[in-house]
Amino acid sequence: MSAPVTPRGIAPHRIAAMILRYWYLLVSSWPRLLELLYWPALQIITWGFLQSYISQNDGFFARAGGTLVGAVILWDILFRGQLGFSISFLEEMWARNLGNLMMSPLKPIEFLISLMIMSLIRLAIGVIPMTLLAIIFFNFNLYSFGLPLIAFFCNLIFTSWSVGIFVSGLVLRNGLGAESIAWTLMFALMPLACVYYPVTVLPHWLQYIAWALPPTYVFEGMRALLIDHVFRPDLMASALAINVVLFIASFASFLALLRSARRHGSLIQGGE
Repeated sequence: MSAPVTPRGIAPHRIAAMILRYWYLLVSSWPRLLELLYWPALQIITWGFLQSYISQNDGFFARAGGTLVGAVILWDILFRGQLGFSISFLEEMWARNLGNLMMSPLKPIEFLISLMIMSLIRLAIGVIPMTLLAIIFFNFNLYSFGLPLIAFFCNLIFTSWSVGIFVSGLVLRNGLGAESIAWTLMFALMPLACVYYPVTVLPHWLQYIAWALPPTYVFEGMRALLIDHVFRPDLMASALAINVVLFIASFASFLALLRSARRHGSLIQGGE
């Protein structure tokens, strides 16, 4: 006896089967479950800390100058640097071409260098017009930073590459089911990197974690430059030292995940 069908030909059992399929897909993938909790928690934490900073400081907007606009631009450099890296990698995954590349004479380091260069190209396309709009509409000239801008940029791009390499390794090993990590992981750093507010706004125990992240030093350095008119080379040196450690660790992680993907056949599957 066939399953009941409504007068319009809609079969509830088929709908239930599809819901069950998507439910199994959801609960079998921890990146998907994490994403459901991720954005609401991130929004309340980030803007909650910013609200605390504003409420604790009279005349905030008068003193802030261009710090918010500058923070937005520097954050975009960090985010788009990582995203440009990850998208180029994901394009190989989407095309099911990664297995072919890994079986070719192409070395992993050569592959990663090509992704780094593409991230710079994508970054330039997106950020340069953004800086010009900041000059036109907000009278904020990022290029007036001078030499400190080079230190800011280099530290941010090194961090973005480290995150991009690590995320690419995770997707390589776990398949496209972990693709959402490429879009969301960088945002997890935003509250702790203190993009829009100083480190002192954070609870004392969180400040230790914040100072372990290279972008924190960059954004603190930007505020010191704009508010106090002082360049802090000590902050940039600390950021660079942490970046070196992160870059080496991310590259080692990528190689380890690549070996694991080869053992488990993930390079050929490349699916969910």
